[in-house]
This record gives sequence, C-alpha cells and structure tokens, in this order.
Amino acid sequence: MNLRLFSAALIVGAFMFTSCSDIAEPSTLTQTISKETAAKINALGFNAANTTRIAEGYLVEKDIVLTDADLAKGALMYDKSAPKEEQYRTTQLVTGLPRVIKVKVSTTLPTIFVQGTDEMISRYNARGLQITFQRITSGTANINITKDETLPSGVLGSGGFPTSSGNPFGTIKMKPSTFGSSPSLGYVATVLTHEVGHCIGFRHTDYFARVCGGGNEGQAGIGAIQIPGTPATIDNASFMISCTGGNVPFSANDKIALDALY
Repeated sequence: MNLRLFSAALIVGAFMFTSCSDIAEPSTLTQTISKETAAKINALGFNAANTTRIAEGYLVEKDIVLTDADLAKGALMYDKSAPKEEQYRTTQLVTGLPRVIKVKVSTTLPTIFVQGTDEMISRYNARGLQITFQRITSGTANINITKDETLPSGVLGSGGFPTSSGNPFGTIKMKPSTFGSSPSLGYVATVLTHEVGHCIGFRHTDYFARVCGGGNEGQAGIGAIQIPGTPATIDNASFMISCTGGNVPFSANDKIALDALY
C-alpha cells in the first residue's frame, strides 16, 4: 500500500487565505526558526524538528499548524500521562453545541475535492453528533479548504486544532499533486475527514510512534488526552492514523471517540 503523510497544519491553530472564492492564496514557506521558537514548540508537546515557518505560524510534525498566539500563551498544553495506544484529543474542543460547521472548498481545487468534501460531510453527519457540517459556496465558512502546492514533499494536506474561543481550526490546505492524477473519491474523502478531525480536536492515534515513520510527535510524557473507551492496542483502521493508503471510513473505535467528544 502506498502510504502518504498527513500534514496537519493541525493538528493546532487557525489560518486563512484568499482568492476569487474568498479563500486566500497559499503562503510562501521558509525553513528557519529560532532556538527560542523551537523551545516553545517543544514545551507544547510537539517535536520542533523540521518545523516550517508559514504565514499563519509554524507547520510542525508535517501536518499541524501552531500560531504565534499558541506559542505565546501555551494554549495547547496537554495532560502529562504516559503514551498509550488509544485515540487522543486536544485540550481545546469545539464549543457552542449543537452547532453547524460551514465548509467552503476553493474553486482552485479539482472537482474530486468538492466531491470528497461532500463525502466527508456525509460521514460525520451520519454519526448523529452535536456538530454537523454543511458545504457552502458563498458567505463566510468556519473551515476553508484551500489548494497549497508548497506543502512539504509527500504531504497530502494540513489542518489545525480548535481555537481557545471554541471554534474549529479555520483552514485545511490540500496538495493535489501528492494524490496523483486521478485519486479515488474514498481516498480524498479520507484525507479530508482526517484533517477535519484535527480541526475539531483529534490528534493522531499513533502520535507517540508514527506508523509511517517520524518517531514521537511530542515530548515523552506530553502529548494528548486519552479518550475514554478507546482500545489499549493501536487501531490501524483509525481515520486519525498519521498516514493513509486509500479509503478509510470510521472504525468502531473512531465512532466511540467521536461519540465521546461530540
């Protein structure tokens, strides 16, 4: 199976871009961060190695976004508990429930990403949660899905964590070239479902030992809050595993985690 990395501009903050569809153009990436910034990233429980500076903040662990405000306030600190192989959530979640989250897809993305968004929405809405999703083509969205070919090599997309005010992370970036010339609907929908998972507060289920390489995303003993009721062994079928090779609908354990949070 051809595994690809998820890049969650996450998997922590919130970014916005603009084009003719009210979604901004991708920002230019640079590669330099100071030792002070690296220390702040590490203090939040993330691995600062290979961090990329972007307009909205910092892209860490290939698919998580941390804003300058996150670094300044330490808003994403997690419970300090030994890593186990269950589903994990961030400290901050989406609030104001029940709530409809509006999603807009940039017109610069291929049609398959619009179709994938509709399938992603169908998957979440079928769960009967207190958050539901709606795709819009005009007006203000809570989550903008944008095109960004400047994401690192091998990365499919990126997202972030909920804000301190209880809103979902505002931007998901997708890199169509990583998907190939004709990706399947299930594949695209799975990646979008994964990145939305970050936006509403999910961490990678394998954050402490990524199945596709990369080691521990966070510092030892710091990382995420275990979601009660999820298994004591790694769930390779989870939509929140750190990489994917195709269509991955919600596993039984994913459904338990979603129901526990929302």
